[in-house]
Amino acid sequence: MRKQGQACAHQVEKKPWHLRVLAGGGRTVRKEDEYEFHGGGTGFIGTALTQLLKTKGHEVKLVSRQPGPDRITWTELSRSGLPLCDVVINLAGENILNPLRRWNETFQKEVLTSRLDTTHLLAKAITEAAQPPQAWILVTGVAYYQPSLTEEYDEDSPGGDFDFFSNLVTKWEAAARLPGESTRQVVVRSGVVLGRRGGAIGHMLLPFRLGLGGPIGSGHQFFPWIHISDLAGILNHALEANHVQGVLNGVAPASTTTNADFAQALGAALGRPAFIPVPSAVVQAIFGRERAIMLLEGQKVVPRRTLATGYQYSFPELGAALKDVVT
Repeated sequence: MRKQGQACAHQVEKKPWHLRVLAGGGRTVRKEDEYEFHGGGTGFIGTALTQLLKTKGHEVKLVSRQPGPDRITWTELSRSGLPLCDVVINLAGENILNPLRRWNETFQKEVLTSRLDTTHLLAKAITEAAQPPQAWILVTGVAYYQPSLTEEYDEDSPGGDFDFFSNLVTKWEAAARLPGESTRQVVVRSGVVLGRRGGAIGHMLLPFRLGLGGPIGSGHQFFPWIHISDLAGILNHALEANHVQGVLNGVAPASTTTNADFAQALGAALGRPAFIPVPSAVVQAIFGRERAIMLLEGQKVVPRRTLATGYQYSFPELGAALKDVVT
């Protein structure tokens, strides 16, 4: 299969099988005679996906900065090309909402290059491979869709051209595009990922446990979210099901959730009040005015095509998802 940073998997009928998957920044798990390859596989999402793929009997290899068992480095990938694999998955990308980083030109460049360079490298390796993978999966974000208090977006909705983040998604997805149809291509636009060992919840738990949590800004903005188990599940579904292709929205079906709804549900899951709002000015001071938009504004995103492909959610409702995450 292919390299880490992207997952390579073989698509066939549903049956016991082994896929070789290559994931960037992750590791590889092995099934029978197929491999998957992921980029970004050692992070929060990559770790959950790797664990799921292993339980499914797939072989996974990660692309990462450091060499190790079931890994190849980005340098090796660039020099030697894509290893034999069935699916390549790219999960790589610098954390945009890192509160320890100032939103300046240097960090913006890192955000861009961490996504575009790895994606270009993987796409180039797939294109040049003597035996290309059967599927190529990229995870981007719902920042593609313009924030709105009234609009509803599905996978066919327009977007990608109104600010730094939407343009980033457009460039990111364009970098992944392959010529021809020999490799099935899937893009998963993810919402806010909820999980026990990382993601958005990690920064929220302490103030909420202390009873100091609450909505961000007005709280009226939509809050597209997904449980980590479902994001990993959608990726596994995409690599195993031959009919899945194109854009999938990686969000829960509970599309009307607002930030205030989320704050109230998280407080309820913890048995704490959640009425203390975080003023917009504070969010802008911490993250910068442009980056704060990701927290102060939101989109109502529905997973229409994701559901139509036959994916069944483990956590379609916010209450159950948060209960699982905090207990």
